[in-house]
Amino acid sequence: QVQLVESGGGLVQAGGSLRLSCAASRHTFGSYARGWFRQAPGKEREFVAAISWSGGSTNYADSVKGRFTISRDNTKNTVYLQMNSLKPEDTAVYYCAADTTIGVLSTQPTYWGQGTQVTVSS
Repeated sequence: QVQLVESGGGLVQAGGSLRLSCAASRHTFGSYARGWFRQAPGKEREFVAAISWSGGSTNYADSVKGRFTISRDNTKNTVYLQMNSLKPEDTAVYYCAADTTIGVLSTQPTYWGQGTQVTVSS
């Protein structure tokens, strides 16, 4: 069974930092684009960031550009989301995702993790 498992969420004050991790249970994901989405209470799930299988290409939502950085370590089948200068509006459940290309992943990925809560207090 294919699994994406997120970790690293928690409670942080505004201006603080967190690093999310997403480990994949299958080596195949080493050739997949990976990314992050988030869903705040009462809102639709939204795209946050994506990275190509090689790590050479990345996409970010305008709301997180300059504050969040996505990276990956294919030797560990793990993708990371470094979140700096966090704001209360970043509070959401963050979901890891995977798909064959960065383009597909950025819109409607096939594989999802279970989510990890990030809460930013003001």
